[in-house]
Amino acid sequence: MLHNNLKQIGIGAHNHHDSTGFFPSGHRATSAPVYFTNWAILLLPFIEQQNLAGRYDDSVPNIHANNKFVRESYVATYTCPAEITPKKIIVPETGANDGSNNGIAYMISTYKGMSGVSNDDNNTWAGYPSEVTTNLGLNPGTRGILYTDWVGGPLPERLANVIDGTSNTLFVGERSTKTHNTRATFWADSFNLYNLSGAHSVSATLLPDYDLCKARVSNENQCKYGWGAFHPGQINFLYGDGSVRAIRPTIDMRVFMALATIGNGETVSSD
Repeated sequence: MLHNNLKQIGIGAHNHHDSTGFFPSGHRATSAPVYFTNWAILLLPFIEQQNLAGRYDDSVPNIHANNKFVRESYVATYTCPAEITPKKIIVPETGANDGSNNGIAYMISTYKGMSGVSNDDNNTWAGYPSEVTTNLGLNPGTRGILYTDWVGGPLPERLANVIDGTSNTLFVGERSTKTHNTRATFWADSFNLYNLSGAHSVSATLLPDYDLCKARVSNENQCKYGWGAFHPGQINFLYGDGSVRAIRPTIDMRVFMALATIGNGETVSSD
């Protein structure tokens, strides 16, 4: 039961790839940046949510009034049954207007996409286009299957580029927190950290408690792009091959980071 949602997301993602030749964009933005769609919105037609997909207007920014209905809609596939605050509409702590809180509310959810591993522990593949550009210049192999892209920038990812092997590459995982829910997951939010996460070397980033994570790290950004689940001793992840497996919060973080990349040369598995 706990794996069903992630399996549906995996089937939808591969159907999207079959239809378009690419996996969905993690986030789609302009270099300015102005944020438009994201992976969860793009997957709506492929998870039997065609009507909701038809309500999203990708000709305007994600925060535009045209997209209010979609931003506040509950999608069962995007919410784990163990989520403690399901069907709750919340204003995230930051927004797409230069990072300021803009009062735009979103439906809370559970699953974030894996954007990859930061090359300098600061710029993230899920962040601003300038951050993605920095990472591309340092080591493009450290990107994940889902990351921010834009016109003139990197294209959405393709299966052929997952050279580490799809069975060894994380795609989507659980990200819940019992504290600080303004830093929770919001499926329809295309701004940076609310729909994508990354992999860091600090095990606190796997805690389902944002405030506890924040107390244990030197850089709060690591918690913003963290993970966590309300299942004792496990966080469920969808892999690139469509399989769903649990990762323990005690995993060697070097292994976790290796699983987060598509082309950095690792052949490890979560086992």
